[in-house]
Amino acid sequence: MSIGKRDKKNLILGVDVGNTNTVIGLIRNKSILADWRISTNPYSTSDEIALKLKNLLELNNISLSQIKALVLSCVVPPLLFSWEQIAQKYLSATFFNITPKSPIGIKVVYKRPFEVGSDRLVNTLAVFELYKRSAIVVDYGTATTFDCISSKGEYLGGVIAPGILSSSNALYEKTAKLPRVDLSVPIKNALSQDTPSAIRAGVILGFAYLTDGMVKRLKQEMGEETLVIATGGLAQKVASYSNEIEEIVPDLTLKGLALAYEKLKSILTL
Repeated sequence: MSIGKRDKKNLILGVDVGNTNTVIGLIRNKSILADWRISTNPYSTSDEIALKLKNLLELNNISLSQIKALVLSCVVPPLLFSWEQIAQKYLSATFFNITPKSPIGIKVVYKRPFEVGSDRLVNTLAVFELYKRSAIVVDYGTATTFDCISSKGEYLGGVIAPGILSSSNALYEKTAKLPRVDLSVPIKNALSQDTPSAIRAGVILGFAYLTDGMVKRLKQEMGEETLVIATGGLAQKVASYSNEIEEIVPDLTLKGLALAYEKLKSILTL
């Protein structure tokens, strides 16, 4: 993506460190100008990550020195220090690490709030700011998470289920004869007549029906009219077979990080 000179001011980085991949967004005024995805290695040093970051930014003619702030969502604790070091050593930028205690405008109504992943809170913030209503966010990542937001903007909790790729890979790794399959191939029938089709139907249709059943149960327990938003790499695929998913927002977490930065920046400047 080409970035104009006007967009190269007031740049921040939104970084979502997940268990499998790390998503990096180049953000200006809550708009995502570019984004990249790299593999997450819990043993990576700040120097190794900074080299990758430098190369990615240079693809858009951006230097490390142009980044004024870094806002982080990290569910891999060993990498928290590495990204903080990058902000200080390579960017000389303001560093924000999102935690359940961060004043981003979401009240965490959870018995053990310190256990809530920052990515789940950031997704909650994005959905509530975008739609201003009760919602369920289904995120298809390394795990499949269902996060519930009240009409008052409260994080109520949710559900954690196995991830789609984790489940598919487990079939290949833990069995003697089942192959690894391409999940992007369209599903014609649940009643399959070859092994790859049977696995695709079991995984994709299985997660679509898991989604619909879990969403219906959560709606009953929440007791209010609720929007259902999906995000994550395979959200589009599952949504094709789901009756409950109403909208897909692929860059939801980056949007949430951009909004979180605006909230934290305004508090910092008071």
